[in-house]
Amino acid sequence: MMNTQATKLVALYSRLSRDDELAGQSSSITNQMDMLEKYSKDNGYTNIKHFSDDGYSGTRFDDRPGFTEMMSEVDAGNISIILTKDITRIGRDYLRVGLYMESFRQKCVRLIGISDGTDTANSDDDLMPFRNIIAEMYARDTSRKIKSVLQAKGRDGKRLTTAAIYGYRKSPDNKNQWIIDDEAAANVRRIFSMAIDGKGPYQIARALTDEKVMRPSAYIALRDGHEVPMPDDRYNWNGATVRKILDKPEYMGHTVNFRTYKDSYKDHNNKQRPREEWVVFENTHEYIVAPETWETAQRLRVVRRRNNSTGEANPLTGLTYCADCGSRMHNHRGTWADQYDSRDNYACNAYAKYPPKCTMHYIKTSTLRTLALDAIRAVSSFVREDEDKFVRLVREAHDIQNAEAAKVQRKQLLKCQKRSVELDTLIKRLYEDKVSGELTPKRFEILSGGYEVEQAELEQSIAKLQTELDRYTQNGDKTDKFIALVRRYTEFPELTATILNEFIQKIVVFEADKSSGQREQQVDVYFNFVGKFEMPRQDIEAKPCDPTEKRRARQRTYYRKNREKILARETEKRAAAKRAAQLTSEEEPRCEKKSA
Repeated sequence: MMNTQATKLVALYSRLSRDDELAGQSSSITNQMDMLEKYSKDNGYTNIKHFSDDGYSGTRFDDRPGFTEMMSEVDAGNISIILTKDITRIGRDYLRVGLYMESFRQKCVRLIGISDGTDTANSDDDLMPFRNIIAEMYARDTSRKIKSVLQAKGRDGKRLTTAAIYGYRKSPDNKNQWIIDDEAAANVRRIFSMAIDGKGPYQIARALTDEKVMRPSAYIALRDGHEVPMPDDRYNWNGATVRKILDKPEYMGHTVNFRTYKDSYKDHNNKQRPREEWVVFENTHEYIVAPETWETAQRLRVVRRRNNSTGEANPLTGLTYCADCGSRMHNHRGTWADQYDSRDNYACNAYAKYPPKCTMHYIKTSTLRTLALDAIRAVSSFVREDEDKFVRLVREAHDIQNAEAAKVQRKQLLKCQKRSVELDTLIKRLYEDKVSGELTPKRFEILSGGYEVEQAELEQSIAKLQTELDRYTQNGDKTDKFIALVRRYTEFPELTATILNEFIQKIVVFEADKSSGQREQQVDVYFNFVGKFEMPRQDIEAKPCDPTEKRRARQRTYYRKNREKILARETEKRAAAKRAAQLTSEEEPRCEKKSA
């Protein structure tokens, strides 16, 4: 038995966390190793082996490589004694440490902590559980202090990330400053360009993989002199990586703090915060992607596009809206029957539901493309001819639109604020009635709960309305950005997805009017940065009214009113039939009872 114990290893375990580094050089891994070796020599332990973890917290166990290796030797029965500076080197979670110490006892492994006098060979050490609890309390207190420091640092606008993201690198003169990495930044710009061109994350990832573009993790590791995966893995992009790149406001030159959080200092996996809880500091470093490009990419990402047989998606999808119900228009493509040509058109998405909640608003895709391209050409031409007049017209239109919208928003805001004050008064009265005994506690909880839910919803509405009003006040026109966009293009030979998405915000389609015998349909084009722009009409000589056109106008008015009357009668008939059916269903049981 003694010979077997003598052949087993004496494990010298050292651990240093980032928090322990603050204590100075005395807690370093090297000093711990020297202390353990000296103790081993003084006590005659010769068959020793070092296990160490540098930079690992005591609240973590499973991902410590040195500790994991040591426990594998323990499970294999190759270790008789574990030497450590103190018991906190094993860990700072008293429950987990207690379980490991019980495991050591069962495997006849002796645990010795030199500094705190721990030795499991002494069965009368009653203070050991309390030492473990104190160690965990120390870890909790340290975590709380570090969290407070990071909170203050993050709120002050200092970057909390330890490494620069793909596309940037740390400045050699200032480690807290990011500078552009030209090679990686070119790939980031291309990813955003492909997204604006209508490509999805997995399509972009597939293209980068096929072209042997090194993926971010491998590129950063190779750039900084670290080991990288095998050559086949270096170029294996995936859609999740592309999505993360497209999602980062940092590429606009912003610093983003508090993107993730942990519920407890014992948690090792970060959780994502809602985007509205992020703390963003703008223009802290040079941008790779212009803000308007980033915003356009975000707008296009929320739209799901179906590819046709050639693998291409219709770029108009997500930009076309119904003028009446406001829903997106649905793109229909394919072949109806042998006698019909292949179709490609848009119709209101609410019309496809059963029962239909809107009219069809049918329009051909080719017509939409032609109208969009003509609108872009016309407005761009007008901008090139007279920029000053364009700016003046856009500002006048914005002033009128913002004044009308702000008036509605202000009225709604006052209404919500008034109701919120009323709820405060009602809740106060309920509480007084409860105290006086006029209202039971259960009834108080029901009523006050309903009022509090309503008040919470009102607070959200008030905050949203106030944000909209502030936007009307603070955001001026962005005609300079639209003019800069026009200057980038010398001509528009065809409508590409990139041109469409850069110029157009949305296209609003009205229902066609066929009352005159001809199909007439209104389509409004809204441009990015400037919204709907009405081209000024040229002063032309007045022409006498065309009698035919006057007659057609009267016919259109007559047919429209007649159609509205027919629709109203049909609606009333359906409502009457529904009421009759309900009365019949209520009377049938009574008749059966009488006959019985």
